[in-house]
Amino acid sequence: MTFKNIFIASALLLSSAAFAQDKPLSPPQTAEGMIGDTKITIEYNAPSVRDRAVWGDLVPYDKVWRTGANEATRFTTDKNIMIEGDNALEAGTYALFTIPGEETWTIIFNKDPKQWGAYKYNADMDALRVEVKPTTGKHQEQMMFEVGKDKVNLKWEKVAVSFNVQPMP
Repeated sequence: MTFKNIFIASALLLSSAAFAQDKPLSPPQTAEGMIGDTKITIEYNAPSVRDRAVWGDLVPYDKVWRTGANEATRFTTDKNIMIEGDNALEAGTYALFTIPGEETWTIIFNKDPKQWGAYKYNADMDALRVEVKPTTGKHQEQMMFEVGKDKVNLKWEKVAVSFNVQPMP
């Protein structure tokens, strides 16, 4: 091999190693599903536990949280829906914030879906707030949303939070 070939091969190896290290710590994810004839889409950045104390520490209790990392999580419904029983939410895209608590969580659908974090969160822009109870379960390293048959689930660390969703009658 000539010096030129060795140099090119080394440069390629170093650049591929650099790209491998550029994997985001909280990669963008999308959860989609149908609840009845309604399409639900949740776009979020999924942080990992990475041996950190999450609830009450990394994510403080009783404070508005972007419900993920980086940009605020976006919740889109293509039709009007009911959340947790008789709470109507119009079709559209919302920032999905939460207020985690040890006993109760507040789920917030905010009319300003393009926000970075919760730094400029404005409660006057809330379209809907509902209260739900968290549960504990098995360890979930990377935060994830699931759209089920009749609910949306959020799981991270050992906490799971769900809210019921029904198509508008």
